[in-house]
Amino acid sequence: MRLSPALAYGCRYRTPPLKHLLTFTLLPHSHHHHHHRRRLTVSAPLLPTALSLSSQLPNPNFFTGNSLFFRMERFWSGSSINKNKAMVEHLKTYGVIASKKVAEVLESIDRALFVPDGNAPYYDSPVPIGYNATISAPHMHGTCLQLLEENLQPGMHALDVGSGTGYLTACFALMVGPQGRAVGVEHIPELVSSSIQNIQKSAAAPLLKEGSLSVHVADGRLGWPEHAPYDAIHVGAAAPEIPQALIDQLKPGGRLVIPVGTVFQDLKVIDKNMDGSLSVRTETSVRYVPLTSRDAQLRGA
Repeated sequence: MRLSPALAYGCRYRTPPLKHLLTFTLLPHSHHHHHHRRRLTVSAPLLPTALSLSSQLPNPNFFTGNSLFFRMERFWSGSSINKNKAMVEHLKTYGVIASKKVAEVLESIDRALFVPDGNAPYYDSPVPIGYNATISAPHMHGTCLQLLEENLQPGMHALDVGSGTGYLTACFALMVGPQGRAVGVEHIPELVSSSIQNIQKSAAAPLLKEGSLSVHVADGRLGWPEHAPYDAIHVGAAAPEIPQALIDQLKPGGRLVIPVGTVFQDLKVIDKNMDGSLSVRTETSVRYVPLTSRDAQLRGA
């Protein structure tokens, strides 16, 4: 089900029948003290806990891949595995994921292994991971896996640009299996090292050990030509425009999912047709950190 742009800021949740209205004020990101305010009223599902939104967003990049309108319950009782399963069930309930395979993979890869200590791993929000980077909210990971499912079949090749903690790369690896290839590219060496440690504790560890899953230090804007062409490419940061290198490394019949834009961003779905032409559509509006150079990212530019 497609959502209206007003409702779908960073999410693809279907709205349950019971609704309430949220009103908030948008302030443009500016260094000046005075702003022109715009007031918006949007529909959103009535969740068990009241949702409060602040118009004062000191760092808009914090909302990486995050919905401003939706939150899942912060905690569940029981073991970590049961909490992870409850998170996946919630994504299914809200229509974020419909695929049995995607649900199985998300249940198999425990998100808690990839979220820094001291944070709520199953809460539907992005989490800072250091170096001006974040791990995206669960609903964005579910959305991207759902969009790429047909291009993550066993034996296929997948590229994860801006792989961060390694969470989505590990999910890709489980989907394409040992006969496929899942490649993560991240330009912060410390994140590559910690992501490998995260993966080694996860259900994707055997694939990392045998070599069908790998993570590399590199500029993701250039892709990873060694294992191209790719059936699926995911980019976890917003590019001002679609990098040509990623289009070149996309296999005919393949799909690229990438957030595009600066102040306003859209999650773009790019399909490469068999004749090499591209079909491009907008899935939803999102908010991601920028896809930029390592130095610019570390400066917070």
